[in-house]
Formats: sequence, C-alpha cells, structure tokens
Amino acid sequence: MNDLEVILPYLIGVNIVSLILMGIDKRKAKKQQYRIPERTFWMLAIIGGSFGSFLGMRLYHHKTKHRSFMVGMPVLMILHFIIFLYVIFSMS
Repeated sequence: MNDLEVILPYLIGVNIVSLILMGIDKRKAKKQQYRIPERTFWMLAIIGGSFGSFLGMRLYHHKTKHRSFMVGMPVLMILHFIIFLYVIFSMS
C-alpha cells in the first residue's frame, strides 16, 4: 500500500464530513438551534477539508458573510492543492 492509497481516502472522507456539517449547520441556523462551532469548520479545513467546507459554503450559501471564511477557505484550498501536488510528484 503506497501513501496515495492512504492520503486520497482520508482527503475524500474529511471533505465529505466538512460538506455535510456545513449543510447541517445551515439547517440549524434556519431553525435557530444550537450551532456547530466555527472552530470545528476551521479544524476540519486545516486538516484537509477545505474543499468540502468551501463547497458547502457555496452550495448552502452558508458562512458567506464571514470574511475570514470567504478568504481563508480558498487560501487553505490552494495551500492543500500545492501540498498534494508536492506529495504526488515527490512519490515518483
């Protein structure tokens, strides 16, 4: 088993979780229920779920008024993409 066989499922999983939680939090916001803390979204994004978080922001129109999310998530996505490319090309 190579590193890519471990990294890819991890990234897919953490991004799916980020996307789902963004939708859940949006639903909770509409119902004025207890919300998922923003630090949860940031932690998921930092550990690789930035794409799922950003997609959730766009898909659910959630956290789009938060400047930190609108700037920070794309920056993390770019950083993660660069790291991912580095890992892939360093393996060959």
